[in-house]
Amino acid sequence: MTVYFIGAGPGAADLITVRGARILAASPVCLYAGSLVPRELLDACPADARLVDTAQLDIDRITAELVRAHEEGHDVARLHSGDPSVFSAVNEQMRRLDEAGVPYDVVPGVPAFAAAAAALKRELTVPTVGQTVILTRIAQRATAMPEGEDLATLGRSGALIVLHLAAGYVDRVVEELLPHYGAGCPAAVVAMASRPDEIVLRGTLESIARQVKEAGVVRTAVIMVGRTLGAEQFRDSHLYSPHRDRHSC
Repeated sequence: MTVYFIGAGPGAADLITVRGARILAASPVCLYAGSLVPRELLDACPADARLVDTAQLDIDRITAELVRAHEEGHDVARLHSGDPSVFSAVNEQMRRLDEAGVPYDVVPGVPAFAAAAAALKRELTVPTVGQTVILTRIAQRATAMPEGEDLATLGRSGALIVLHLAAGYVDRVVEELLPHYGAGCPAAVVAMASRPDEIVLRGTLESIARQVKEAGVVRTAVIMVGRTLGAEQFRDSHLYSPHRDRHSC
């Protein structure tokens, strides 16, 4: 049988992919992160499915559940918030499944940064303004950052910075990016993106920390800093230009 790592999306139950919903509806076992995955998604599971909330489980107990389901001949829907490709902790699960000889597949989902951009009604790449997006986080007590991936270093690029897992450290974010982006650089924070309690904050690098604190945002948020967030005057892209030769290869 197969374990399916499914990106459940950023929060809204209807942002799971069609493929993910189909697999979820057919899987006799579902493991989900109860603190992040919307409960409405579980309504799609078979009526007699075994539902396991992994919020309080360590990696060994999660692996044991996955291996048990495989040995019993059941497919497993392993729901992760957002998209499994970034900050999802699926690598260590897949490594253990490889060791146990359990097959698995990955179903992509809508990442939090995409939902945040949608809430802001912004394209993160803008012609002649910014064409690079850096997805990152900051060092915390639990996990250090690799050498050369600190904000002070990444900020030298001037690219749009998208920070996950950093809302509780917004003062540090501002302090490290100010020398490279300047106080007036556009900044935004979106918490609980796509959910009914979504919070959208817009400001500058100078003002965003105060707004975050006043709104009480400490987790489940994405911080964005970069010029493209405020771009208004820019050249149209070549893709739809009336001057583009649409008959050439």
